[in-house]
Amino acid sequence: MPDRQTFVIVGANLCGGRAAETLRQEAFKGRVVLIGEDPEPPYERPPLSKEYLRGDSPRERLFIHPPGFYDEQQIELRLGVRATRLDLQARAVELAGGESISFDRLLLATGGRERRLSVPGSDLEGIYYLRTLADSERLAQELQPGRRLVVVGAGFIGGEIASSARAKGLEVTVLEMAPVPLERVLGEEMGRLYSQFPREHGVELLTGEAIARFEGSGRVERAVGASGRAIDCDLAVAGVGIDPATELAEEAGLACENGVVADECCETSVEGVFAAGDVARFYHPVLGERLRVEHWANAQNQGVAAAKNMLGRREPYEELPWFWSDQYDLKLQYVGHATAWDRVVVRGDVAGRSFSAFYLQDGRLRATLTVNRFKDIRPSRELIKQGAPVDARKLQDEAVELKTLAPQTA
Repeated sequence: MPDRQTFVIVGANLCGGRAAETLRQEAFKGRVVLIGEDPEPPYERPPLSKEYLRGDSPRERLFIHPPGFYDEQQIELRLGVRATRLDLQARAVELAGGESISFDRLLLATGGRERRLSVPGSDLEGIYYLRTLADSERLAQELQPGRRLVVVGAGFIGGEIASSARAKGLEVTVLEMAPVPLERVLGEEMGRLYSQFPREHGVELLTGEAIARFEGSGRVERAVGASGRAIDCDLAVAGVGIDPATELAEEAGLACENGVVADECCETSVEGVFAAGDVARFYHPVLGERLRVEHWANAQNQGVAAAKNMLGRREPYEELPWFWSDQYDLKLQYVGHATAWDRVVVRGDVAGRSFSAFYLQDGRLRATLTVNRFKDIRPSRELIKQGAPVDARKLQDEAVELKTLAPQTA
């Protein structure tokens, strides 16, 4: 591969930042251009709803590299600028302001955009979303002891914001339209158990209650649920998910379906154009299905994998989805991917909040949820990868080490 090729990465986030870093680590000598709408260089998002939001971690720890790294590595940053058009025929990315950058290889790491509420009153001041560093800093200024916060959405982001707000001394009410939080991900049994966590820490969790409207004179003063219940509040946060930022790809004619469609090597329907991170709907060779994963580990690891494949490696990305969520005194972790299962087996002490839940389908482990039980993640990962039948009784029996359940390979 000629050294003076130009590789362009659209998305100066964790995924794009790791991809740019990897290109240099793999001795790519050509031009690397990293483009991002955010005015900040690549940073970590998980602390934005947790330790950084609470003021427990300094700002500089968010960034994946210290100042000067990009200049030292000769990575050109185009920050605070939007890519407006992708010309596949000319192999160029057009930026707001008129600049056009030609590329030999392109990585789309455009991530996702938060879903916005459209109910009456959703444009009032004091209603927040949390996606960027600037969002976190604005919200942090509002988290003052004694204030009343309404959180719309009881997913992981909503749960983390509620946890952080309680730690700061706010009164918190969470509205969740589903009858059970995270039922699609965790199932009804574990979703009901999850709903106990915020309630045990003083959060009012209202399930089966969609947001109908906000009321206030210029600034939000109350949230009204679909049942008619009104909750007085000083501020509100909506955490109702994200949508993949596929606009560039769609307008250029790339295959898109709930994300930019990519193969197991992160390459899209057009040769030399790759996709990774929250925006990519890729084929997972271990799980045998297409996934779009919105979590930190995937953004980081798939960015690395995409960069290597941009260099011609053709190495399938086989990392299993894995994520964690810190809430109150709990550390939740999940590995694998289960959209359907026929049995959930629990190991450990549920009442003592130290347990694992194993999601089985046809006798095979598809995913594992752990609560304050990190030790079960690694053996679960191996069991999922191997795809062999697992004895449910042994999964449940703490006297049996999980690592012994994996078939021995020669």
